[in-house]
Amino acid sequence: MTKLKLSKKISTALINSLSAGVVPRIGIEHIAVGREQELNSLLQNLNDIAEGVTAFRFIIGNYGSGKSFMLQMIRNRAMEQGFVVADADLSSQHRLAGSHNEGLATYRELMSHLATKTRPDGGALISILEGWINKIQQEVAQETGMRPNDDGFDDKVETKIREVIQYIEDLVHGFDFGSVIIAYWRGYRLDDDDLKNASLRWLRGEFNTKTEAKAALGVRVIIDDDSWYDYIKLLAKFVAEIGYKGILIFLDEAVNLYQISPTVTREKNYNRLLAMFNDTMQCKAENLGIFIGGTTKFLEDPNRGLFADQAWRRRTKESRFSTQAGVQEYMGPVIRLNPLTATEILTLLQRLTEIHALNLGYDKTLNNSQLEEFIQEIITRLGAEALLTPGEIIRDFISVLNVIYQNPKIKFSELIHGSKFQPTATGKDSSLDDNDAAEFTL
Repeated sequence: MTKLKLSKKISTALINSLSAGVVPRIGIEHIAVGREQELNSLLQNLNDIAEGVTAFRFIIGNYGSGKSFMLQMIRNRAMEQGFVVADADLSSQHRLAGSHNEGLATYRELMSHLATKTRPDGGALISILEGWINKIQQEVAQETGMRPNDDGFDDKVETKIREVIQYIEDLVHGFDFGSVIIAYWRGYRLDDDDLKNASLRWLRGEFNTKTEAKAALGVRVIIDDDSWYDYIKLLAKFVAEIGYKGILIFLDEAVNLYQISPTVTREKNYNRLLAMFNDTMQCKAENLGIFIGGTTKFLEDPNRGLFADQAWRRRTKESRFSTQAGVQEYMGPVIRLNPLTATEILTLLQRLTEIHALNLGYDKTLNNSQLEEFIQEIITRLGAEALLTPGEIIRDFISVLNVIYQNPKIKFSELIHGSKFQPTATGKDSSLDDNDAAEFTL
């Protein structure tokens, strides 16, 4: 294998994240194996969204199959290609709808995680707005030969800003959205921090009453639990107009919707999800992609999953022809993540071995036969090759690498064949409920 060249920051982030059972934010491409067809299908969605259409995809798999990993891969690729991205994990506090503003809480979480290539860690709203204003100022200066302090310069900048806003004003809630963008520009122009901060608070959904918003900005509406998705569509249109390719929304841990006990609340969330699905499938929005990560139960459970609703079942169930042929369709709304093959797992372990050695500064000691021995031990202990999901072996393997590094006298075979070695069977711990705490997402 070609020797990896990674910075200390990336190798440390990879080892620390994987040891803790979470998906790394950076360097993820160095441990990506398999999933070529799934990834290519999702990358095609990015091309379509950049052309002005929309996409909605479910990434479905059992615990540890790689749902969060796949979402993170697409998120990173999208930022590199010039998209704005936002991600959030659904939970009891963050849903799509609820009686205590759980949907608005999800919107606020998405806005706090708004990210671009230059602001990959989130909080990109200010840089998006001010980067756009600076770009317009440069255009005006080039076209007119004027300087920012010249009389009439700001008026010409505002004219160009309003040219963008007019494309948004005809959409639902578009006039108020445009008014807030203009208010931000005026705050920027007048160096009025209060006006700028009020505009940002409104865009982030932080105003609690319409009276408060009217007093601060002169607008009569606020972003609330019922309307937040409309503003996601407006934001997608806006960022596309100012030079980005669109906006992608990533919602993981959709199993938390499945676990909502009150039937009315659960169905309310499923209905909101259905409205989002229909919007994107019918191209009622532009430059918007929505990607949902969920378990098989979330999708297929006939009592509490999406399949309990005939409308959802009709939209997401695989064609009988692909089922009969024993093949998987990768272009439909649902992508299922099957277990990796033993060969793919071996490739993953090879990369982890090299990254671990590179991070700690030693020559790797495990060869391919030992890695195959480890895989076979996992299969034997867990009882089936079908359990070869990254989440069920990765932390065990990192732990083995740590033990061998810290205790050079311990032999690899003795360690993994010892009677006390018990591979982690994700989701099998009876002390854990069937929830996100039982999942290692890679």
